[in-house]
Amino acid sequence: MKKLLTLLVILFVAFSCYSQQKTYCNPINIDYGYTPIPNFSQWGRHRATADPVIVNYKGDYYLFSTNQWGYWWSSDMLNWNFISRKFLRPWNAGVYDELCAPGVGIVGDTMLVFGSTYTSKFTLWMSTNPKANEWKPLVDSFEIGGWDPSFFTDTDGRLYMYNGSSNKFPMYGIELNRKTFQPIGTRKEMYVLEPWRFGWQRFGEHMDNTFLDPFIEGSHMTKYKGKYYLQYGAPGTEFSGYADGLLVGDGPLGPFEAQSDPLSFKLGGFVRGAGHGATFQDNFDNYWHISTTVISVKNTFERRLGIWPAGFDSDDMMYCNTTFGDYPHYIPDARFNGATYGDDGKSPYFTGWMLLNFSKPVQVSSTLGGYHTNFAVDELAKTYWSAKTGDKGEWIQSDLGTVSTVHAIQINYADQDISFPKEVDTIFLGKTIGLSHQYRIHYSVDGKKWKLLVDKSRNTKDVPHDYIELEDPVQARFIKLENIKMPTGKFAISGLRVFGHGNGEKPRPVEGFIVLRTEKDKRSAFIKWKPADDAFAYNIYYGTHPDKLYTSIMVHANNEYWMKAMDSKKTYYYSIEAINENGVSERTKVMQVD
Repeated sequence: MKKLLTLLVILFVAFSCYSQQKTYCNPINIDYGYTPIPNFSQWGRHRATADPVIVNYKGDYYLFSTNQWGYWWSSDMLNWNFISRKFLRPWNAGVYDELCAPGVGIVGDTMLVFGSTYTSKFTLWMSTNPKANEWKPLVDSFEIGGWDPSFFTDTDGRLYMYNGSSNKFPMYGIELNRKTFQPIGTRKEMYVLEPWRFGWQRFGEHMDNTFLDPFIEGSHMTKYKGKYYLQYGAPGTEFSGYADGLLVGDGPLGPFEAQSDPLSFKLGGFVRGAGHGATFQDNFDNYWHISTTVISVKNTFERRLGIWPAGFDSDDMMYCNTTFGDYPHYIPDARFNGATYGDDGKSPYFTGWMLLNFSKPVQVSSTLGGYHTNFAVDELAKTYWSAKTGDKGEWIQSDLGTVSTVHAIQINYADQDISFPKEVDTIFLGKTIGLSHQYRIHYSVDGKKWKLLVDKSRNTKDVPHDYIELEDPVQARFIKLENIKMPTGKFAISGLRVFGHGNGEKPRPVEGFIVLRTEKDKRSAFIKWKPADDAFAYNIYYGTHPDKLYTSIMVHANNEYWMKAMDSKKTYYYSIEAINENGVSERTKVMQVD
């Protein structure tokens, strides 16, 4: 009896450490399904989704994304509940894309859902009770079709649809009849990409137009104070530069003016890419933007999802804040005055908890081939460490270098050797229900005496990007993750990320910051600064107005950056800050770059 009571006390303490979650960390921790397309899995079974949209419906949040064989709902944007649902009809047999790049809209008290198609044979669905999985066909065969569709209901009740996914054709828009849901007139061209002007629209990982023209896709409309803000994804979903651009106009079908820089952009850090997304409001009228993030290792279309704070400043300029976007952020419980954003350049959503273990020493139980230990702490989602097995007892230990205050831990699992019976080729193709990760986390100040920090040895949830916020921070130098059970495959980690505060000094301001832009190609610039011995990363801020440096790029372990994302017709402004385990330096004085 005494042993049982002791065990219960230990479990209670471990659970209470992380029971009151108020923060999240990208990529968001949902039970991503596996790609359902066999030829996409030739390099290995893997989780994948993209092209997300969140709508706020009757006070709850509903998340749809590509080929998940269902959707999620949440009451708080922290805990997501999956609902299994297939939207294809019998006459759609043989189609892998159950809901590819789904369009979701609200018309009155009704939610609309439609998947991408170039035919008229896909059903337009409706629901007034999606939480109970109650759906019925609104239109059996949606005549207009369209790839990457999105719906927008204007304040006057008129309904519009946008679509387009091509590197040859533009994005289109059209009004729909509210009663028949058939098109009124013909599609109208909304926008064609201009990569000769906007550097960020160039195709390729380094925006170098390697072999294809850039793609425009993933439209979404937001209305604010009588203006129409049409968002679009470009230039390619497999690249770090995948972003959502922005068009602003006076009407839902234009004409529009293209904004110089993307709305959502995330070139550096652990999570990269912020394209093909959607903007929504929470229950406090705060704006958010959800978008696709990039892995693209086992397949071009290996992707995840990220959520970023967004809003409008005092000049009604729309922004999306991806700075420290893969670090812990608060989910607010009140309205935030977005008009003041940019006054001090800091986001009120960011916790200020710093990454404590970038490229720090790692010890492991075993290593599979070339999947080296430090891949788990290199801040690249594309790389990962793998143990030789997925057995209970495999472990990874991270040394923070010094005793630090730990507030949160994120465990990013990688898909290595996802196993399946040879006679059943469909296993781990598409959504798999009933999976779970089980593990324990211990901590120590000296590497000798260990205490249990998190016990999820009985966890029943599938948590591929598990995030644990500690209610009570702990002092620790060593964090040890012990595997109990993997859903399938090897015990593999792309990021064991520990957040909190070091016990040292913040870095000093960056010195010698220069931005070299030539007349030969004003879309590009070479950026360099004096290396700092007290920093492991830097944030480069830039924009076309000195008080609106809304876009940033995080650079790790380097003191130079080849910038290729500018509008060739605009003057730019730059600043930089240094980052270490203890905090962030002051930014440098804003520099004008003609």
